[in-house]
Amino acid sequence: LKLFWQMQWKCLKPDSATFVSALKACSILAGLEQGKQIHACIVKSGYMSHVFVCSALVDMYVKCGSIKHARQLFDHMTERNVVSWTVMISGYVLHGHSEEALKLFKQMQKECVVPNNATFISILGACANLAALKQGKQIHALIIKS
Repeated sequence: LKLFWQMQWKCLKPDSATFVSALKACSILAGLEQGKQIHACIVKSGYMSHVFVCSALVDMYVKCGSIKHARQLFDHMTERNVVSWTVMISGYVLHGHSEEALKLFKQMQKECVVPNNATFISILGACANLAALKQGKQIHALIIKS
């Protein structure tokens, strides 16, 4: 993060990889305030349409405990991929909102986004938290098909 702020001070323009790395550091350090400042830099730099940067932003908000901000950002993403969906689903599971995770997983399926192994792990965790055997069996069947 120190290097990121030094870059800003020296008027060096960060690219998408730099933003993703800085957001990852905020996630690890639970640095919500710094993450919000980086979010502002991302907006000013025009990277809000970049799916990997936005996914990293959602992840940062989730890991810093701001699930509401994460969902707002997720809902406003112009493009989403399996990583975006998985980050939001796992965030709900992490914060004890397993029913929301299941709803989002169903929406993901309706939008024809193919889940990956990380998605399946997260959503099975949601089923376990809810003791939702029926949904767990359905997801297990999806895993076997894929």
